[in-house]
Amino acid sequence: MRIQQSICYPLFKPQEMSFEVLFKTAAEIGYAAVELWGRGDDFKNIMALAKKHRLAVASMIGHTSLPDGLNKRSNHDRIEDELKTSIDLAAQHHIPGLICFSGNRQPYMSEEEAIAAVADGLRRVAPYAEKKGVNLNLELLNSKVNHPGYQCDHTLWGVAVCERVRSPRVKLLYDIYHMQIMEGDVIRTIREHIRWIGHFHTAGNPGRNDMDDTQEMNYAGICKAIAATNYDLYVGHEFKPKGDPIASLRQTYELCNQG
Repeated sequence: MRIQQSICYPLFKPQEMSFEVLFKTAAEIGYAAVELWGRGDDFKNIMALAKKHRLAVASMIGHTSLPDGLNKRSNHDRIEDELKTSIDLAAQHHIPGLICFSGNRQPYMSEEEAIAAVADGLRRVAPYAEKKGVNLNLELLNSKVNHPGYQCDHTLWGVAVCERVRSPRVKLLYDIYHMQIMEGDVIRTIREHIRWIGHFHTAGNPGRNDMDDTQEMNYAGICKAIAATNYDLYVGHEFKPKGDPIASLRQTYELCNQG
């Protein structure tokens, strides 16, 4: 199945370019979708532009606060309310997945206790997500470089949460950049755990920039491996271009246009 590519649009907008022109250009290149990081004041405008240019919206943040997340049971009421509001918006606009966060490690909790807490928090919302047809994607992030202290920093940690919840709508956001930093072995991990993956993010490592010959991963090979599975959602590009953003968008699309 050919890779469907999306862009985290704020990273790729040249200063002098409107969102209208950016979305039109992305669609002409071949991108299938854009991604939101929130549901702020520009939400309606972005949704209208995406629809105008026949771009899907692949993903958006489901709840606030990355470091203060689901591993704290005291947050569960707040996060449940936020996720249900986001689920309603996602269902209305056909957004397939919402990003969720474990939060940072708590000194009083073991890893097993934290896995149980995150699973319990997601289990509270999973029936509503199932009813509305929206995925809750627990994001895998590195705790070594970008997010010190973040708890869901290895694939198997996130898989353990998904296995406890046992909902077809509770999955992982497998960020290739972050997992390369924490554990490597990207293609094998994707193949073994694809059933739990609801979204992908990309970036070159080191640097979190373009997927060029200055970084260490073979993204053409990675995307071929994803395309060879039954995964039918989006691979979203979340990196800061080093040069011209539109040229970077074109180069990235061609590199990852596998299937």
